[in-house]
Amino acid sequence: MPKLLSRAASSVILAWGWKRAAIAMLAGALSSLAMAPFNAWPVLFVTFPVVVWLIDGAAAGKRRGVPAAAIAGWWFGFGYFVPGLYWIGYAFLVDADTFAWLLPFAICGLPAYLALFSALGFALARLLWVRGAWRVVALAGSLTIAEWLRGHLLTGFPWNAFGYALTEPLALAQSLSLIGIWGLTFVAVAVFASPAALFDDTADTRRRWLAPTAALIVLIMMAGFGAVRLQNHPTRLVDGVRLRIMQPNLQQDQRFNYAAKADVMQKYLSLSDRATGPDATGVRDVALLIWPESAFPFFLAREPDALAQIAELLPKGTILLTGAVRPPEMPSGRRITRAYNSIYAIDHDGSLLSVYDKLHLVPFGEFLPYQNWMEKIGFVQLTKVQGGFLTGTARHTMELPNAPPLLPLICYEAIFPDEIDIRGRRPGWILNLTNDGWFGNSTGPYQHLQQARMRAIEQGLPMVRAANTGISAVIDPVGRIVAQLGLGVEGVLDATLPAAMSPTVYARVGELPAAVLVALSMMLVLLRRKYGGR
Repeated sequence: MPKLLSRAASSVILAWGWKRAAIAMLAGALSSLAMAPFNAWPVLFVTFPVVVWLIDGAAAGKRRGVPAAAIAGWWFGFGYFVPGLYWIGYAFLVDADTFAWLLPFAICGLPAYLALFSALGFALARLLWVRGAWRVVALAGSLTIAEWLRGHLLTGFPWNAFGYALTEPLALAQSLSLIGIWGLTFVAVAVFASPAALFDDTADTRRRWLAPTAALIVLIMMAGFGAVRLQNHPTRLVDGVRLRIMQPNLQQDQRFNYAAKADVMQKYLSLSDRATGPDATGVRDVALLIWPESAFPFFLAREPDALAQIAELLPKGTILLTGAVRPPEMPSGRRITRAYNSIYAIDHDGSLLSVYDKLHLVPFGEFLPYQNWMEKIGFVQLTKVQGGFLTGTARHTMELPNAPPLLPLICYEAIFPDEIDIRGRRPGWILNLTNDGWFGNSTGPYQHLQQARMRAIEQGLPMVRAANTGISAVIDPVGRIVAQLGLGVEGVLDATLPAAMSPTVYARVGELPAAVLVALSMMLVLLRRKYGGR
């Protein structure tokens, strides 16, 4: 078996041309199985050593092998992102007459762009490449830098960052409270690439085992830390704050059809007041009723009859938190062409207590790059809002009279860990309203839940998630799912709000531990290159 594996490593190192591209793309595709809902992260112990050998083999190319490494990195990234993000194509079938022709561009175009960051990571690793186990550290630092850039450049899209592979089982995910997702990405790459050292050409057999042994020790320490943290932080509840999440499971085209206004309202109202047990009394025992993102096919604030129906539903002491499209303030009589994607807090008398407007809009979904120019040549974003959605001015907490203050996040705002900038008064929980109905019964909603769940662990704050078609959930501050409604299910989810923990290390210092980890590793690799040979 060892000889067979050594021959396999040699064949990867010596591969060139289409064979090399195919190996890289296959390794990337298999790596996508480490993400939700499969969580088959042990596969990375096979695919990441292949990455090391691909970069080893790039040395045969020109310019110190940097271009060859970048090409291999692009093919790896393309293979990783196509099966990981195929579900985006579902959104282009909601209005197939308008958008179906863009489906191949969505399924292949976005992965092709994101793969540029993998190419950058491979190229940087090749520039820093050294012999032996230290090249695993060079790879971990380089890919972490590339992944961080992917999460920030051109509005950013950190979906399925490699660190998410170490978030299942839940004990491993607790390290997020210390180093965040970027620190965990560094650890994941280093751990999973470490078996490559077993096949190094060195006379000292013991040295081959240093990297895999160190990786195993790191995993054991993470699991031990996580187990202790979970044991020491059982789920505590906030007295008197009963939640009801309404999951309507509406088809996406219905949500943007004004003619369906009456049917949508009736469904929301009747579903929200549904009794869920022998002792249940509908919405009367609920402190917070929660509806998902962009819940109405109309401007709620400009529909007095809809507000009156909501007021009739809500008993005194109950507040509705709901997504809604909010028109901007403008002179009466002028046609509304743009709007905010917002969250309203509505009191029992139909009055608006608080509003949050989404800050991080979805490219091609809520706005177009070079919006005016692209509209002139006939392009529209998926939501078909002329001019694109308006951007909110600031992230802020929403104050409620009957519950702790909350930090609102709409849709994929929950995948950006370093945008949860909590200044001033610390919120008691995070509210994530989303509409994953765009993506059908696919892996997308499972991945979205997994990533949103990690924000709770990072901050030590519970998260309440309401999704149109699912997956709605109540999550405690160490990431336990207290209650959940599955994908494609219509119903209501009743639960009590979990209590927050004291701020985590990550909540206090943000990305500093990850930055120190990467910077220190890069310094050590450079010292190794200077004094230990390449």
